[in-house]
Amino acid sequence: MTEYQREWALAKEELMREMEHLGFPQDLGDAIAKQLGSPKAIRRMSAYLYHVQPDSAELVVDEMLAICSEIEAWRKKKAGQEANAAYNELLYYGPGGDEEERSCDAGFPDGK
Repeated sequence: MTEYQREWALAKEELMREMEHLGFPQDLGDAIAKQLGSPKAIRRMSAYLYHVQPDSAELVVDEMLAICSEIEAWRKKKAGQEANAAYNELLYYGPGGDEEERSCDAGFPDGK
């Protein structure tokens, strides 16, 4: 078992413990863990269950959807930042250019 798989299993066990403690079905916990998709998100959901102790499955699912929405917004933000960095690099260096071509001497025939 890899370190990531171990981390995933521990996060899921914690989530399942919290779900069981609150009286929710195990199938709901499995579905939530799969939907969240990462140990960090699963731990965040476990923390919510521990601190808030919701009394309905609707509140649990609503929090899961909120976590998923925040993760998706973060991914879109990062993709936008990467696209912006690539665009700025294109504007600064030009197509096919790289940083070495942009020295202080660039554009001067004799280098002075």
